[in-house]
Amino acid sequence: MNVSEFLGWLLNAELDLQFGKPILWREIIGNVFGLASAWLGMQRRVWAWPIGIIGNVLLFTVFTSVLFANPQELTLWGQAGRQVFFVLVSLYGWVGWWRFRKTHSGSAGVRPRWASWRERGVLLALAVVGWVVFHFVLAALGSWGPVVDAWILTGSILATYGMARGYVEFWLIWIAVDLVGVPTLLIAGFYPSAIMYAVYGLFCLIGFVQWWRINRTAGPAAGADSAGPGDVSDSVGGAAPASASH
Repeated sequence: MNVSEFLGWLLNAELDLQFGKPILWREIIGNVFGLASAWLGMQRRVWAWPIGIIGNVLLFTVFTSVLFANPQELTLWGQAGRQVFFVLVSLYGWVGWWRFRKTHSGSAGVRPRWASWRERGVLLALAVVGWVVFHFVLAALGSWGPVVDAWILTGSILATYGMARGYVEFWLIWIAVDLVGVPTLLIAGFYPSAIMYAVYGLFCLIGFVQWWRINRTAGPAAGADSAGPGDVSDSVGGAAPASASH
């Protein structure tokens, strides 16, 4: 099988489990990459970002029925749009984690820390504004379920940004996304994505505990408000990062 034949198979191959509409293999593969990215993120490995980007590209094609056919014949512009935002934020996180690892001993790409109250206020404001704006945009585009789709999109962007910054709270944002995403995707018939959302939820609980423990062991970081994800100063990384566990 040459490259063009493989790409043709990847775009069109379906798995029929005989319980409704068939499932696209690219949805399964995209979510496997997403799960691998989540696991590597829990270990704070820089590879979490490029692997996640591959999954994002595949899942973008899954949720855009108007561009790439899917068995559900539904276009979820919020789900598709979040893949685009994921790629953009992932590039930001990739560079930041790579810079941090390069300038600190160990293999971890970031030192987990709690967001400041000012940062939490900004996240909350962005959550409200993002949900309202995306709701109207997605409704205008004819996206299926724009109310919940807008929250999934907004929460996903904020969670990914929080991961790039090293906020311990980003795991909690993901849990809030999963609580809405699982039933939404089940109703829409995107079963592999719904299952992966549920698995992500378990990962998020484990990841939250691990990052919280790392932060508690390492102690608080000073000057958190002004630091970026790749800042080599103590405001992000402190001393040498704790052993990799995300």
